Amino acid sequence: MATWDRSSPRLHQEAEPAVEGDPHLPTGRELSEANRFAYAALCGISLSQLFPEPEQSSFCIEFVTGLAKWLELSEAILPTMTAFASGLGGEGADMFAEILTKDPILKDDPLVITQDLLSFSLKDGRYDARARVLICHVTSLLRLPVGELDLLEETFLESLKETKEEESETAEASRKKRENRKKWKRYLLIGLATVGGGTVIGVTGGLAAPLIAAGAATIIGSAGAAALGSVAGIAVMTSLFGAAGASLTGYKMKKRVGAIEEFTFLPLTEGRQLHITIAITGWLASGKYRTFSAPWAALARSCEQYCLAWEAKYLMELGNALETILSGLANIVAQEALKYTVLSGITAALTWPASLLSVANIIDNPWGVCLHRSAEVGKHLAHILLSRQQGRRPVTLIGFSLGARVIYFCLQEMAQEKDCQGIIEDVVLLGAPVEGEAKHWEPFRKVVSGRIINGYSRGDWLLSFVYRTSSAQLQVAGLQPVLLQDRRMENVDLSSVLRQVEVRG
Repeated sequence: MATWDRSSPRLHQEAEPAVEGDPHLPTGRELSEANRFAYAALCGISLSQLFPEPEQSSFCIEFVTGLAKWLELSEAILPTMTAFASGLGGEGADMFAEILTKDPILKDDPLVITQDLLSFSLKDGRYDARARVLICHVTSLLRLPVGELDLLEETFLESLKETKEEESETAEASRKKRENRKKWKRYLLIGLATVGGGTVIGVTGGLAAPLIAAGAATIIGSAGAAALGSVAGIAVMTSLFGAAGASLTGYKMKKRVGAIEEFTFLPLTEGRQLHITIAITGWLASGKYRTFSAPWAALARSCEQYCLAWEAKYLMELGNALETILSGLANIVAQEALKYTVLSGITAALTWPASLLSVANIIDNPWGVCLHRSAEVGKHLAHILLSRQQGRRPVTLIGFSLGARVIYFCLQEMAQEKDCQGIIEDVVLLGAPVEGEAKHWEPFRKVVSGRIINGYSRGDWLLSFVYRTSSAQLQVAGLQPVLLQDRRMENVDLSSVLRQVEVRG
């Protein structure tokens, strides 16, 4: 039996199998009618605030009307929900959130709403990035840690995994640690197992239905587990994770695409998750940064991360050229006059020191080649994501230098295609050698559901130097904020971070 722990918002789940007739945890449909209305209204208003663009209107309306039906609300309230999703009643979000927290079911634990929204969002075998952004937003409005969503997603997958294979000592210790967490196992799947003819999401399209059903029976009971073996259930699993399990490492570029010679996904972590991260390296160098995965050793861990291996030969040439310039620069900056012009204010200089320009030819050719190829790689990545090689799950992209340029051109290409919404959750571009004018970033609002983070440093003289052949008036995103007026846009000044690296160097 499951027992409440009053010191925690989550649930203790014991290993006893569920039997028919056991009390189950509540879902959104068990709230009072007034509070189900408040729940749907909160989501409608939040959607209109998060996605006010005209091209997002159909998603917002479809989502909130579907949620109203999911909550078994009267059809008479659908026009009201449509109005909320269209932008009316924007001042009522806090009021509806306050009403919800007073419901007897939610008073002790409003995480019920997060769970229910997750179940609703997954029911058709799609996990739209906009839905995940909404769930995070509503979770915050209910004053809950957003990290709870990660735990719910992880629990959702764990509860369907078949673990009959032998485990190493490390894997066994990790599994036991996860099992000891306070989780919501039966609660998480109860809604999916009993709605829409028994449609339930599985961990991968490659798992056999009987095995899934057997593993889930101890969590959602025999009636819910039976739904997992249905044709509809298998179809949903395939949709969410892709026919091949949606591991991007399975993607192979069968032949050269345009100028691209290398394009492969490498795993940074082992495991599966309902959302994934793709990291993109900007150049390769000798020493510890000679591999694509090395720069991401300190990346915050999540269960499913990949790095993109692209054009290694050219990125290595660029890295070697940068190292040559930096080693030669050590002699240049030894001169007192250049200590100030190069290290302190070189990005504002109208002319570059002759001694620095004398080594410019070392960097010009590999930089120019990589600028061109990064744009082509970005366009190819866009079509990979649009074709749902990753399954129907939200994707976060992070890259530095030319890796950030890959992301920029990926978003630019996606923005020109239909059905580009709901794939990308967040993007992080660090030191991006791309246009910094807001008008060039405007189309990204259609593509990115969550945040567009531009990490820049006004004192990044190296980026300014290698980009010097461009117009003097050109705004470079990696050197300054992008002044796009949108809730998605976040500019992060990394100047102090780079100064600390210079001092340590």
